[in-house]
Amino acid sequence: MPIKIPDQLPARAVLESENIFVMTEYRAIHQDIRPLKLLILNLMPTKEQTEVQLLRKLSNTPLQIEVEFLRTISHESKNASAEHLESFYVSLDDVKSKRYDGMIITGAPVENLNFEEVDYWDELCDIMEWTRTNVHNTFHICWGAQAGLYYHYGIQKYPLPKKLSGVYRHKALKPNSPFFRGFDDEFYAPHSRYTEVLAEDILRHPELELLAISDEAGVYAVKSVDNRRIFVTGHPEYDPDTLAQEYFRDLKKGLNTDVPENYFENDDPKLKPVCLWRSAAQLLYSNWLNYYVYQTTPYEISKVGLTQCELD
Repeated sequence: MPIKIPDQLPARAVLESENIFVMTEYRAIHQDIRPLKLLILNLMPTKEQTEVQLLRKLSNTPLQIEVEFLRTISHESKNASAEHLESFYVSLDDVKSKRYDGMIITGAPVENLNFEEVDYWDELCDIMEWTRTNVHNTFHICWGAQAGLYYHYGIQKYPLPKKLSGVYRHKALKPNSPFFRGFDDEFYAPHSRYTEVLAEDILRHPELELLAISDEAGVYAVKSVDNRRIFVTGHPEYDPDTLAQEYFRDLKKGLNTDVPENYFENDDPKLKPVCLWRSAAQLLYSNWLNYYVYQTTPYEISKVGLTQCELD
């Protein structure tokens, strides 16, 4: 089934070249079924690359998904054109009265700042507060996961001795959880961050459930007990060469960055990367859409965010 996106979004050409079924707005309006409404808050500096990465993962399900992109207006993007943002992105004011089946809040390269020092922190808090009543399930990625855990539950982040960069082995603590349905006993996922959240902080919080960890990378997946929020500290959406791009970019900046672990052939950055996480990442996003959005969201979009008492 297709993913529905704006007719002129540049990501469309990339996805279609990979034989991914995308549906234009014109074609979608002739169908009677209700698509899932998904909002993506894209905080990554490489906006168009992240659009492609996420749409690629969201497209491989038997669901029709209608995607909108959200931006913060209190931060001026240096890597995306104003024309692109004006054409394909909305602000919180534009969507305040709308309701969504699902939402993704991406990572951002601001981990070394305290949350309150991030120039769009107040606006992000407004957005996360708005998701309580207007979004059925929100998926938080990397720094977005740390920000969500801090805002909603007061979970702190802690600096790492050095940047965590590489592809790491993980295990599901709740293998019967729908989030990890179909997963192998161990799976790989990429990480790229300077900070972490601690398992003991998650386990002490009664509203949170720790789903997966890594001996090397620590906490990986957390969800709220009410199934309204998912937090993933890695970057399952990353392309095979994304960590390499970040590594060489850091070297050009003069940063003393280690070679990403378990990533290049023979750990040699002159050789190509080996992608060990593609299938697990695809399954992760499919499971999220299926079990935490599609199967539990109200059919009437106007009822999204209502409590069971309000629905009754």
